[in-house]
Amino acid sequence: MMNSPAPWIDAVIESVRDVTPTVREFLLRPGAGAAVYAPGAHLEVQLSVHGGLQTRSYSLVGAPDGHRYRIAVKCLPQGRGGSLAMWSLAPGDTLPLRGPRNSFPLTLDAPQYLLVGGGIGVTPMVFMAQTLAARGAQVRMLLAARGSEELAYADTLRTALGNSLHTFADDQGKRPDFAREVATLLPGALLLCCGPAGLLAAVRRAWAGAQRPAANLRFENFGSSAGRAAQAFGVHIPRHGMDLTVPADCSLLDAVERAGVQVLSNCRRGECGLCAMDVVALEGEIDHRDVFLSAQEKQANQRICVCVSRVMGRITLDSAYRKDTLGVPSQAGVIAMRDR
Repeated sequence: MMNSPAPWIDAVIESVRDVTPTVREFLLRPGAGAAVYAPGAHLEVQLSVHGGLQTRSYSLVGAPDGHRYRIAVKCLPQGRGGSLAMWSLAPGDTLPLRGPRNSFPLTLDAPQYLLVGGGIGVTPMVFMAQTLAARGAQVRMLLAARGSEELAYADTLRTALGNSLHTFADDQGKRPDFAREVATLLPGALLLCCGPAGLLAAVRRAWAGAQRPAANLRFENFGSSAGRAAQAFGVHIPRHGMDLTVPADCSLLDAVERAGVQVLSNCRRGECGLCAMDVVALEGEIDHRDVFLSAQEKQANQRICVCVSRVMGRITLDSAYRKDTLGVPSQAGVIAMRDR
């Protein structure tokens, strides 16, 4: 049985500032004060996107102060609309939120840590770095971005980590050598990584190549990460007698939910697999953007994580809907019909 979600509470946007040309920081002050949270936690916020209410999640930046929450949002003009909705907000506006929640916890008993942040993926790493440095842990961090001006929170991290912070920017011709970095780690070391899908894939290859324990690699993904430009595609759901078009600026999950079909989902970042649906037929190609399905499963194209993955063409999905469920979702892959 799934727990009921926490109630939404209103927070006032106290201030905003641009951390980089494309990353904006928001200080949010809930009326009853901010809850204490651990490194890796995130908030869910409710936004008006394309005329409807949608939920987005954003990592909490830095240590709690008991009064405000700090989040940062990268502007993605070609995304699903959440970042543009956030960037349209100003100090004094009210934003519904709930949380904090934590699906990216930091274990504090490892002999050594390597933190890897890519672009806006730096946000959960700030409090992790501060916490580990304050405890005197062996920790170093790799911070990568497309341009040197996009190395968000580099100064804050340098204060915490000193020379243990290493920055990489494409415009400077610098990229991390993950195989070499992993090879230098002590046995039992933890690697925590957050960033776009390509960065995560490179880290996972290096980790597997070094035959490191899979349990010692922890990561968080951004559902908006993808190598291909989004385009509209068609979806057929036979059990509901439904045909719909998913616009380029909308996720498959959001489109199906808007059509009135409930979907079990949780992370909305392609990590947990709860929203994965069976593929009945495919006319075209699936752009698998999740980190839940294995490479073999993605190649087989028999399942799709509808929160982040897309299609070039048309897809037919099995919702596992049954009339005798009276519209109540089961735990078994129901489309018995949530970013960063």
